Amino acid sequence: MNNNVDTRIRRAKKTRAKIAELKATRLSVHRTNSHIYAQIIGETGDKVLASASTLEKDVRKKVKNGGNIEAAVAIGKRIAEKAKAAGITTVAFDRSGFRYHGRVKALAEAAREHGLTF
Repeated sequence: MNNNVDTRIRRAKKTRAKIAELKATRLSVHRTNSHIYAQIIGETGDKVLASASTLEKDVRKKVKNGGNIEAAVAIGKRIAEKAKAAGITTVAFDRSGFRYHGRVKALAEAAREHGLTF
Protein backbone atom coordinates (compact mmCIF):
# COMPACT_ATOMS: atom_id res chain seq x y z
CA MET A 1 0.00 0.00 0.00
CA ASN A 2 1.18 3.50 -0.64
CA ASN A 3 2.09 5.89 2.15
CA ASN A 4 -0.61 8.49 1.34
CA VAL A 5 -3.33 5.86 1.57
CA ASP A 6 -1.91 4.59 4.89
CA THR A 7 -1.97 8.06 6.42
CA ARG A 8 -5.50 8.73 5.15
CA ILE A 9 -6.71 5.46 6.66
CA ARG A 10 -4.96 6.27 9.96
CA ARG A 11 -6.76 9.64 10.10
CA ALA A 12 -10.06 7.96 9.21
CA LYS A 13 -9.70 5.43 12.04
CA LYS A 14 -9.26 8.20 14.61
CA THR A 15 -12.38 9.98 13.39
CA ARG A 16 -14.44 6.78 13.29
CA ALA A 17 -13.33 5.82 16.80
CA LYS A 18 -14.56 9.18 18.10
CA ILE A 19 -17.89 8.90 16.25
CA ALA A 20 -18.37 5.35 17.61
CA GLU A 21 -17.69 6.69 21.12
CA LEU A 22 -20.44 9.30 20.64
CA LYS A 23 -22.80 6.58 19.33
CA ALA A 24 -23.87 8.84 16.48
CA THR A 25 -25.30 8.07 13.06
CA ARG A 26 -22.55 8.97 10.61
CA LEU A 27 -22.42 10.41 7.12
CA SER A 28 -19.42 8.73 5.53
CA VAL A 29 -17.89 10.18 2.36
CA HIS A 30 -15.51 8.50 -0.06
CA ARG A 31 -14.05 10.06 -3.18
CA THR A 32 -12.09 8.75 -6.11
CA ASN A 33 -10.81 10.65 -9.12
CA SER A 34 -13.93 9.85 -11.13
CA HIS A 35 -16.71 9.44 -8.52
CA ILE A 36 -17.94 10.46 -5.07
CA TYR A 37 -19.93 8.30 -2.67
CA ALA A 38 -21.90 9.07 0.51
CA GLN A 39 -23.45 6.66 3.01
CA ILE A 40 -25.42 7.16 6.20
CA ILE A 41 -24.42 4.42 8.62
CA GLY A 42 -26.30 3.51 11.83
CA GLU A 43 -24.98 4.12 15.37
CA THR A 44 -23.70 0.56 15.70
CA GLY A 45 -21.79 0.86 12.41
CA ASP A 46 -23.26 -2.29 10.93
CA LYS A 47 -26.13 -1.01 8.80
CA VAL A 48 -26.26 1.41 5.85
CA LEU A 49 -29.45 3.45 6.23
CA ALA A 50 -29.11 5.52 3.04
CA SER A 51 -26.59 5.91 0.26
CA ALA A 52 -25.95 8.03 -2.81
CA SER A 53 -23.22 8.09 -5.42
CA THR A 54 -22.39 9.38 -8.87
CA LEU A 55 -22.80 5.80 -10.15
CA GLU A 56 -26.62 5.99 -9.86
CA LYS A 57 -28.42 6.23 -13.20
CA ASP A 58 -30.48 9.37 -12.49
CA VAL A 59 -27.41 11.19 -11.15
CA ARG A 60 -25.38 10.21 -14.22
CA LYS A 61 -28.04 11.80 -16.44
CA LYS A 62 -27.75 15.14 -14.61
CA VAL A 63 -23.98 15.24 -14.07
CA LYS A 64 -21.48 14.81 -16.91
CA ASN A 65 -18.40 14.23 -14.74
CA GLY A 66 -18.67 12.41 -11.40
CA GLY A 67 -15.34 13.73 -10.15
CA ASN A 68 -16.06 17.45 -9.78
CA ILE A 69 -17.64 19.86 -7.28
CA GLU A 70 -20.91 20.00 -9.24
CA ALA A 71 -21.29 16.23 -8.79
CA ALA A 72 -20.43 16.49 -5.08
CA VAL A 73 -23.17 19.10 -4.58
CA ALA A 74 -25.68 16.83 -6.35
CA ILE A 75 -24.74 13.89 -4.09
CA GLY A 76 -24.92 16.09 -0.97
CA LYS A 77 -28.46 17.12 -1.91
CA ARG A 78 -29.45 13.54 -2.76
CA ILE A 79 -28.11 12.02 0.48
CA ALA A 80 -29.90 14.70 2.54
CA GLU A 81 -33.20 13.91 0.78
CA LYS A 82 -32.74 10.16 1.31
CA ALA A 83 -31.86 10.73 4.98
CA LYS A 84 -35.01 12.81 5.51
CA ALA A 85 -37.07 10.06 3.86
CA ALA A 86 -35.51 7.58 6.32
CA GLY A 87 -36.30 9.93 9.24
CA ILE A 88 -32.70 11.00 9.93
CA THR A 89 -31.91 14.65 10.62
CA THR A 90 -28.72 14.60 12.73
CA VAL A 91 -25.48 12.89 11.69
CA ALA A 92 -21.77 13.01 12.48
CA PHE A 93 -19.68 13.87 9.41
CA ASP A 94 -17.03 11.27 8.61
CA ARG A 95 -14.74 12.60 5.90
CA SER A 96 -12.81 9.29 5.79
CA GLY A 97 -9.43 10.97 6.30
CA PHE A 98 -9.88 13.29 3.30
CA ARG A 99 -9.23 17.00 3.84
CA TYR A 100 -12.35 19.11 4.40
CA HIS A 101 -11.78 20.93 1.14
CA GLY A 102 -13.07 20.92 -2.42
CA ARG A 103 -15.48 18.09 -3.21
CA VAL A 104 -15.76 16.82 0.38
CA LYS A 105 -16.60 20.34 1.60
CA ALA A 106 -19.09 20.89 -1.26
CA LEU A 107 -20.90 17.65 -0.41
CA ALA A 108 -21.08 18.55 3.30
CA GLU A 109 -22.39 22.06 2.65
CA ALA A 110 -25.02 20.80 0.18
CA ALA A 111 -26.21 18.23 2.73
CA ARG A 112 -26.46 20.96 5.40
CA GLU A 113 -28.42 23.26 3.07
CA HIS A 114 -30.94 20.50 2.39
CA GLY A 115 -31.72 19.79 6.03
CA LEU A 116 -29.05 17.55 7.58
CA THR A 117 -27.42 18.84 10.78
CA PHE A 118 -23.92 17.88 11.87
